Amino acid sequence: MSPIPTPPAEPQDSPDGYVGLEAQRAERLARERGWSKVRSLSPGAIITMEYRVGRLNFEVKDGHVARAWKG
Repeated sequence: MSPIPTPPAEPQDSPDGYVGLEAQRAERLARERGWSKVRSLSPGAIITMEYRVGRLNFEVKDGHVARAWKG
């Protein structure tokens, strides 16, 4: 029998800490903290809702992070 795969661990980092930061700075900081994928989206963007371990999403308005969430 094959072993059950173990998903990679997510960084112990709160998405709330990115809100208000300049978007490029927030993305750089997220990668430094171990997020494997960082996705910047415009407000109201149509996106898929699948959860991806290690992905951090930013809603960017006027060059700053307005909202951030995992997956």
